[in-house]
Amino acid sequence: MHTMWKGTISFGLVNIPVKMHAATENKDVPLRQLHKECKSPIKYEKVCPVCEKEVGNDDIVKAYEYAKNKFVVLDEDDLAALKKEQEDKAVEIIDFVKLEDIDPIYFEKSYYLSPNEGGSKAYGLLRKALEETGKIGVAKMMIRSKEQLAVIRVYKNTIVVETIHYPDEVRDVKEVPNVPENVETAKKELDTAKMLIEQLTTEFNPEKYQDEYRTALLELIEERKNADKTTTAKDKPKPDNVTDLMEALQASLDRAKKDKPKPSQPKKRKTTAKKKVASK
Repeated sequence: MHTMWKGTISFGLVNIPVKMHAATENKDVPLRQLHKECKSPIKYEKVCPVCEKEVGNDDIVKAYEYAKNKFVVLDEDDLAALKKEQEDKAVEIIDFVKLEDIDPIYFEKSYYLSPNEGGSKAYGLLRKALEETGKIGVAKMMIRSKEQLAVIRVYKNTIVVETIHYPDEVRDVKEVPNVPENVETAKKELDTAKMLIEQLTTEFNPEKYQDEYRTALLELIEERKNADKTTTAKDKPKPDNVTDLMEALQASLDRAKKDKPKPSQPKKRKTTAKKKVASK
């Protein structure tokens, strides 16, 4: 399993060197977008709308938009210093609470923790202490340049870090529109609903649930492959030297015509005086 972070978890005077691994993975079936006409993958480019040209990563800076079209540019060195300052700190368990005290709306992503070199004994100590007290730890840690609030608990003999949202990241339920305050419910209807809940109540078995859409989509893709209903993206056409030469010659000719000075008009001869002499 890939190690995505190494650090130390501390509670009191106990320090536990650990490695962190992603506990979940995205199983969505990735679908590419193709040009309908030639079936070539669509390319997305970073383009500056003012300069009207593609921008490379070296030409991009980070900034915070504090008002419409007004930014505070943040230097990479400043961001790196802030990140380093936080990463140097151990993941410190601040409090211990009961798991049921935290509403599931706060939970974000799960990570497995394994002991790093020399950390097995302290790892086992924390695991056993959490199991026997029935408590979980609340801690702060840096993940991908963001300070995360997290809980540390035990799952199937393994210590798990669950990142959780900060309170100001959870929207106020009062902002949800059209939620009724009190609704009159007939006793017969309520009893029937409660009876239905009781009939469908069982122990939670995660293996029972499957992503039926993903399964059907994979089956459809395999079916199309077996029926040879596939397409191959065309190679990008190579430039034709003859065509390029003709275009270059034509462009040169057009430019030469444009830059060629206009011929000067011949000066008119003065004949007035001669005509007067001849008439005498």
